[in-house]
Amino acid sequence: MSGGEEPVLLHTDGRAAHIVLNRPRALNALNHEMVRRIDEALTVWEDDPAVRTVVITGAGERGLCAGGDIRAVHDDARDGDGSAAAAFWRDEYHLNARIARYAKPYVAVMDGIVMGGGVGVSAHGSVRIVTERSRIAMPETGIGFVPDVGGTYLLVQAPGELGTHLALTGAGIGAADALLCGLADHYVPSAALGRFIDDLADLPVRDVLARHAQPPPRGVLAGRREWIDTCYAADTVEEILDRLLTDGGPEAKEAAETLLGRSPTALKATLAALRRARRQGTLERVLDQEYRVSCAALSTPDLVEGIRAQVIDKDRTPRWSPATLAEVIDADVARFFAPLGDRELGLAGPGTGTEGV
Repeated sequence: MSGGEEPVLLHTDGRAAHIVLNRPRALNALNHEMVRRIDEALTVWEDDPAVRTVVITGAGERGLCAGGDIRAVHDDARDGDGSAAAAFWRDEYHLNARIARYAKPYVAVMDGIVMGGGVGVSAHGSVRIVTERSRIAMPETGIGFVPDVGGTYLLVQAPGELGTHLALTGAGIGAADALLCGLADHYVPSAALGRFIDDLADLPVRDVLARHAQPPPRGVLAGRREWIDTCYAADTVEEILDRLLTDGGPEAKEAAETLLGRSPTALKATLAALRRARRQGTLERVLDQEYRVSCAALSTPDLVEGIRAQVIDKDRTPRWSPATLAEVIDADVARFFAPLGDRELGLAGPGTGTEGV
């Protein structure tokens, strides 16, 4: 398949099949059509003996994928009934689970910017490549939302409280820190990516990795583990903030300032989602939970307001409602996890909808 108008380009080269996200002007943001096309391609390739490896990359120079098409979510939440966004998430989360269980090597080239939904189509893969250009983040609290696409499942597996820090602040990380947090597997310099991808046409993935993978440049999170683990182990967002502000370190105070600019409701829902995800056990159960949380977010004022401020008007001054953490009560958080009845995502199967919460 070729042509600049197609949002997903599909082709095979030797033993490798390729998915190229092809909306470079939108930093390859995922829409519903793209999710469907990727899923359809995976179905075809799963049963094709000539395809031994699947590779996903992004068109353009800026990154793999900046996330989901949140303008469409904004419009549906503001002007519609939320059904279009819910249908998109339903198919997207099914795709995330499918990628995690895919029977063939799924090589995600996480070069440049990889955020939100971009993490969902890459970090669940079996072979995840980062470069010195990689910038990986789950920045949802900045738009009044909660990490999804299996993000809470991935982040709670990071060492100590690193995942809590990344989820609440939305901070971006580079190659070494992505490897430390379990969001990536191998470092390949960006200059070698062309040869790396070319070699996948002829060689097994392990042989290509042996040829091109290298140690990454030094990261920053390993040196911040002490204050991160101490501060983010607290039971409430208020206590986390208090610990960050009294820790004394400049990085901790910077994290506190970041949190103070995030949606108070989203922060509390995110912390609850992370703590619950630790008890869920499987990706499918966590995705079921994330679907409940995402659908509930559609009816909160902060999602529309956050996307307006960050993406549409770009004034970067969201007016959160409630405006403070103290005003967000337990019932406000609990509603994010309410069962959806016959609208449940259902990835974990019947009878598992609210267990472990």
